[in-house]
Amino acid sequence: MFEIFRKHTRILLFVLVLLIIPSFVLFGIEGYSGSTGGANTTVASVGSRKISQAELDAAHRRQVDMLRSQMPGLDVKMFDSPQMKRNTLDGLVREQVFLAAADKAGFVTTDERLLREYMTDRQFDPFRKPDGSLNIPGLELALAQQGLNKQRFDQIKREELVMRQVQMGVVGTVLAPAASASSAMDALFQQREVQLQRFDTKDYLSKVNPSAADIEAYYKNPAHSAEFQTQEKADIEYVVLDIETIMKGIKVPEDELKKYYDENAQKLYSVAEERKASHILIKAGKDTPAEERAKARAKADALLAELTKNPASFADVARKNSQDASTAEKGGEVDLFMARGDTDKVYEGALFAMKKPGDLSPIAETSEGFYILQLKALRGGDKRSYDSVRADIEQERKKQLAQAEFAKAAAEFNNLVYEQSDSLKPAADKLKLELRSAKGVTRMPLPDANGPLASAKLLEALFGADALRNKRNTEAVETAANTLVSARVVQYSPAAMQPLAEVSARVRERVVAIQAAAMARKEGEARLAALRQAPNTDLGTPLQTVSRAQGKELVRQVVDAVLKAPVATLPAVTGVELADDGFVVARIVKVLGRDPVAADSARASSQYAQTWGAAEALAYYTALKARFKVEVNLPSVAETVAPK
Repeated sequence: MFEIFRKHTRILLFVLVLLIIPSFVLFGIEGYSGSTGGANTTVASVGSRKISQAELDAAHRRQVDMLRSQMPGLDVKMFDSPQMKRNTLDGLVREQVFLAAADKAGFVTTDERLLREYMTDRQFDPFRKPDGSLNIPGLELALAQQGLNKQRFDQIKREELVMRQVQMGVVGTVLAPAASASSAMDALFQQREVQLQRFDTKDYLSKVNPSAADIEAYYKNPAHSAEFQTQEKADIEYVVLDIETIMKGIKVPEDELKKYYDENAQKLYSVAEERKASHILIKAGKDTPAEERAKARAKADALLAELTKNPASFADVARKNSQDASTAEKGGEVDLFMARGDTDKVYEGALFAMKKPGDLSPIAETSEGFYILQLKALRGGDKRSYDSVRADIEQERKKQLAQAEFAKAAAEFNNLVYEQSDSLKPAADKLKLELRSAKGVTRMPLPDANGPLASAKLLEALFGADALRNKRNTEAVETAANTLVSARVVQYSPAAMQPLAEVSARVRERVVAIQAAAMARKEGEARLAALRQAPNTDLGTPLQTVSRAQGKELVRQVVDAVLKAPVATLPAVTGVELADDGFVVARIVKVLGRDPVAADSARASSQYAQTWGAAEALAYYTALKARFKVEVNLPSVAETVAPK
């Protein structure tokens, strides 16, 4: 009878959206049409199915907008990066690959399978009625608040199920061989008792003294030139067209604000009244014989008469007489507040007929039986005054009007910055925009950059050949939702080698480190060679136990070398070069078996099987990508951040 959906709408939507976003970045793409010149550029294809730049931008923006709406405090700037865009594209490609595989295999999701998913998937628990059936109106309301309808969501679930069917054919049948699992467990948990002798670079720094020729040779080596280059920078001008700018020029008549308030006061500016009650139920369902139903009514009448004389005895009477098992022991108390529409109409009528806490209701005859209610508490029911919400209404109306004006202004902005490409002033003057400036802008966003200057897309356009060579305006770049920016380079400083005189101290420090590391490595290798001739030689250092689960004070290269070394004959010796940090010699004295503290064999074996399954799934996905001829035209993350 009591629906909890209204009480937990925000929480349920949050959970539902988080479940949907990672897997289904596709929905909502159909309605998008790009306004920029590159919108139709194909960024990836899966067979004949092409994914356009517009689709990628829309999918990425939808993810960010939904995250922003659910978590207002989230810094969405972290999502505006080449890596996150590439992640979004990878998700789109992956879905198209699995959908193509499902189509090729003839997989379909029947209505019965879809319904079973709704009835068994735990994420839909909040949308199930007490009898186990699906609360479709509640689900539709939740979806509507996310811009979806039930038909579209059904399509999403059908696609999810056929993609799952494709994957489970591999992942669900993977078996990790026992021998492989045992070897892997040894590699993870085996312990070895060793002596280590270190040859640390820092201990040799004072023993080297590079010559001027050494320093000059390092400086002039092309492989090291990037270490001593100044970063290319540009002083720029830019203009921003966004909703906030348009809102500043909009005036809303007072009578329009008042009309909006009057039309929406009940829906938007009133707090729904909610009530909490205790009740007594005398059961008599619809199928109860008339004679027994009459007896139940008579009992309810008698209890009401008793309570009318002594309302304070309600809890005791409920414990002794109520046939509602969930509330009787608590004196009939219902744990939640209820608003209109939350429960049976007859029950609701009785609940909202009472005037103040302590009042009793007339008997409410429902399909379950006869209820007697006592009001415990009430809240809400207030309406905010016009004066208290006027500023909010004005802001909201301005935003609505600005949304309508933005498309027109955006088209004009695009034309102005393109047609008068040698200056941003015409666009600024015509649209009443602030002409802003920034100095020392770099090709990649600086750590403290914010707003447009944190947009990798804008900086890519700004440092393009035409913008640098001819100092022309960039095209209008969308740096955020409803935000267009155009910029131009005023002064450009290319990357350049710093004179040796300015960086000689840094160069010398680097050469000293390299020569000290070489000296440490040479002595370490000599020690290793001698030890191989006489492996029983004590290194003069304490014995210690090394394993992957312990010995965290050791660098990974040392742990790997110790555990990979052949131990058919003991003692065994090995050496590890630590690049700039020196050299380590290890003498393995004893193999101790698996670490009994860290080695949870059952759990580790399960994790190994999961890892094996993930590897099989990745191999299968790679094969499917080749089969369905996947092509990705978007640069890889490494390419987008590579120095120019």
